[in-house]
Amino acid sequence: MSFQIAIDGPVAAGKSTVARILAQKLDFVYVDTGAMYRAITLLSLRKGIEVSDEEAIVELLRKTVIDVRSPEEKEKDGRLSTVLVNGEDVSWEIRKAKVSAVVAKVASLPKVREVLVEKQREIANNRDVVMEGRDITYVVLPKANLKIFLTANQEVRVKRYFLKLKETDPQLTIEKARELLLKRDELDRTRKTSPLKIVDDAWIVDTSQLSIDEVVDKIVERVKEMRL
Repeated sequence: MSFQIAIDGPVAAGKSTVARILAQKLDFVYVDTGAMYRAITLLSLRKGIEVSDEEAIVELLRKTVIDVRSPEEKEKDGRLSTVLVNGEDVSWEIRKAKVSAVVAKVASLPKVREVLVEKQREIANNRDVVMEGRDITYVVLPKANLKIFLTANQEVRVKRYFLKLKETDPQLTIEKARELLLKRDELDRTRKTSPLKIVDDAWIVDTSQLSIDEVVDKIVERVKEMRL
């Protein structure tokens, strides 16, 4: 029987890194749902589609093949996951500030979420998965065996966000990173469709004072206890 781990939390809480390493340790499939939203956001920007044009984005999404997987050995260049859009590797381009600035708007579109949720559930069927995002615990995998809300204090998250975005945008300032993060938080919390929230049966893990390895080890121990 498959085991599903659903991880939600705000931007820069460490979800992607924790989920990827956790999946490796448990030999589960890692699914970076945020990368899927970033991928369709990037493609929409390239096509000149307004990020509020739901119908146009959905039409584009239905014609687009998005593949998200763990990096292969030859791709171990610091990326969290390998993201292919119609066969093109966009793993780094989707992390740039221009995508980060508007991805929450695309992710707030109900029909876009419907299509991507279908794709995400298909991946999780009959497989042990670690899936992370903003609404995994109550929309995508509401019956997940383990639900986690990963978070950290604002200052820690701003610093992490700045360091991550600066890798692909050297001109970025920490003040701009803070502005982007606060806007993203507001959009994630207040959007009408699947807003970021903590479900009653979620295990809240604060990563502010913990290393990635410490967070992963905590979760691995919990999974081992549950599977005894």
